[in-house]
Amino acid sequence: MSGLDIFAIIVLLILLFAVVAIWIVLAMLPGKIAAKRNHPQAEAINIGGWLGAILGGVFWPVFLVWAFTKPIRITSAGEAEEIQDLYKRIAALEAQGTSRVGRK
Repeated sequence: MSGLDIFAIIVLLILLFAVVAIWIVLAMLPGKIAAKRNHPQAEAINIGGWLGAILGGVFWPVFLVWAFTKPIRITSAGEAEEIQDLYKRIAALEAQGTSRVGRK
């Protein structure tokens, strides 16, 4: 083996290492973004990012976009009123519980 062959092998190994490192970073990217943004489905996005990377990046962009979105809960008008009533009842029970604690 000549010196040029050894140099070529070293360059190829460095390039291979760089490609693997970039692949790992890109696979982790959607999950890291979702965790940083406190996304409720951060773990699912993390798994999807890895799955997308393993499958050759087919669905990886979908998980990347998902990491930047927040889910919106759509409620009907009646459901919204029920939720407000529940919040009022919880507040009343908490106030009642704190007044009992003060008496002991």
